[in-house]
Amino acid sequence: MAPFRRNCRSSGLSISFKVVTLAFAMCIVAVAQQSADVLELREALTIALERNPARKAALADTRAAAANVTNVKSFLLPHLTFTESATLGNDPVYVFGSRLRQQRFTSGDFALNKLNTPLPLSNFTTQFGGAWNLFDGFANVHRVKQAKFMNEAAKQQLDRSDQELIFQVINSYYEILLAAREVDVAQQSLKTAQSIVDSSLARLDSGLAVESDLLTAKVRLATRQQDVIRSTNNLKFARAQLNTAMGLPADSSFTVTEALAERSLPIPTLDEMEARALANRPDLKRIASDEAAQRQAVAIAKSAFGPQINAFAGWQLDNPTLYAGDGGNNWLGGVQLKLDIFDAGAKRSELSRQRALADKAAAMKQGVSDAVRLGVRKAYYDTDSSRQQVEVARAAIAQAQESLRINQDRYAAGLTTVTEILAADESARRSQTDYWEAVYRYYVSYASLELASGTLTAQSPVVLP
Repeated sequence: MAPFRRNCRSSGLSISFKVVTLAFAMCIVAVAQQSADVLELREALTIALERNPARKAALADTRAAAANVTNVKSFLLPHLTFTESATLGNDPVYVFGSRLRQQRFTSGDFALNKLNTPLPLSNFTTQFGGAWNLFDGFANVHRVKQAKFMNEAAKQQLDRSDQELIFQVINSYYEILLAAREVDVAQQSLKTAQSIVDSSLARLDSGLAVESDLLTAKVRLATRQQDVIRSTNNLKFARAQLNTAMGLPADSSFTVTEALAERSLPIPTLDEMEARALANRPDLKRIASDEAAQRQAVAIAKSAFGPQINAFAGWQLDNPTLYAGDGGNNWLGGVQLKLDIFDAGAKRSELSRQRALADKAAAMKQGVSDAVRLGVRKAYYDTDSSRQQVEVARAAIAQAQESLRINQDRYAAGLTTVTEILAADESARRSQTDYWEAVYRYYVSYASLELASGTLTAQSPVVLP
């Protein structure tokens, strides 16, 4: 609220009450606008889970898989149809049969001229039909189970996609915080480089330094200006990267009030993380569902060797006109047994193919489990290394800053060269950059460890301080 008070005081006490009121309202609007643009990590995750296009695609896959379950279940129930048709023609067979169905056949219709060259006849047919697969070796039952497993696999894939998206947003958000710190370090280094130039100029004017010292200091100043430009653009790109992860336009503006700072995070043991991964990884669960679905495919292939029993029935109403109610009606029903006697080995080859795919699914499950264990170990060691690097980098900052201060005093007293003070400045800048990069890597590697163990959520310690 400091800018608010400063802006309001700058209006002066001599202006009119109306102008003061207007200025006050503009200050309130500015503060409200600034507050509305503040983006926290939790909010970024919420937006990404709602608007990220890849997440929407994964969600659509789950809806499609759920619809497929309903579709496959429909084959277990009877199939009923209704048909209304109108025909007109003088085909002898058509006329003969239609008159029979309309129950209007007379002895006069046996005349040869009527049989051979009948007059055109119209027929309006209303049909209700039904078919029901009574037995197919339980193939449809296995298809329903297969569809359910595939639906579970789609849900588990969505869970994994959510975890990967959460990691992507966390990484992008912390890249913004790191880029902001690097901008601060670059600006601070620019001020230090400018002070060295000023000191070199003063010493050159007093005859205590040569012109090469000033030129060397100016070269370093130009380098620091380039660092500021580079770090500023890196910050802009990090913002665009987070916007893309959230499913927003890349140039969307927001304010991040949080600053990158060091804090401790709870790290379980390696054995605990491996156990969590094997129990919680959605992609492992998805592969298990895929394997179960493939076993159902083998069962479906086996069912093809058995007989099929189908029931069918139909009722038909035939009238000479659309609105006539004195036509004929008939019904038909029956049961059909179907058994393939010879198929040239097609069913056996299909069964062999499905069994091979089942073996492949089992092998893939084992391979992915091994890869998960290895991934957890790598993420665990990366997290532990990052944590130790933070401690080392933190100690190096104080040492580098003290070295820079001593060299600045020595240079001012003419006891050292500009090369040494520039080297000390570079060490001080590098130590700060290394520290903030180590802090960033610690948070991101921790999130990567949770991702590897399948436990990364929006409630992660990385998200909630």
